Amino acid sequence: MPAEQATFAAGCFWGVELAFQRVPGVLKTTVGYSQGVTKNPTYREVCSGSTNHVEAVLLEFDPEQVTYEKLLEVFWSKHDATQLNRQGNDVGTQYRSGIYFHNPQQEHLAKQSLELEEKRIGKKIVTEILPAAEFYPAEDYHQQYLEKGGGFGVKQSAKKGCTDPIRCYG
Repeated sequence: MPAEQATFAAGCFWGVELAFQRVPGVLKTTVGYSQGVTKNPTYREVCSGSTNHVEAVLLEFDPEQVTYEKLLEVFWSKHDATQLNRQGNDVGTQYRSGIYFHNPQQEHLAKQSLELEEKRIGKKIVTEILPAAEFYPAEDYHQQYLEKGGGFGVKQSAKKGCTDPIRCYG
């Protein structure tokens, strides 16, 4: 079975990427920008809020090793999907919560999981579920940023199955 793609947005893409890097069956992660109107946006443009892009992570995964449902579980567990256009101190439309589906099956599973998550937490979720738009990889220094040491040079493990806490810092 060939690899599939999945795209998720859950705030700053560094920590989200590291969480997915650790999932067995995720073959590749790329951080970047999606769902916006500007072609080939820069980080600075996205942070300005003028492009409508979201910081997202594009995954390639082996569906024989990890299900899309499992990826959705990781997504819900790594952010507060009740916060509109923010995650913690990160505020702006680029930090919104989103699931961007690549096929009808992903759309169905995403909508189903949102309903289940709302029931589980007892709160309204603001995650958008939309078809995946064009994805623009972020600048090289953003790729595997936390694994490479982030802004403080302290590397974090991307080893499959690692459960160390993720420290997201610039």
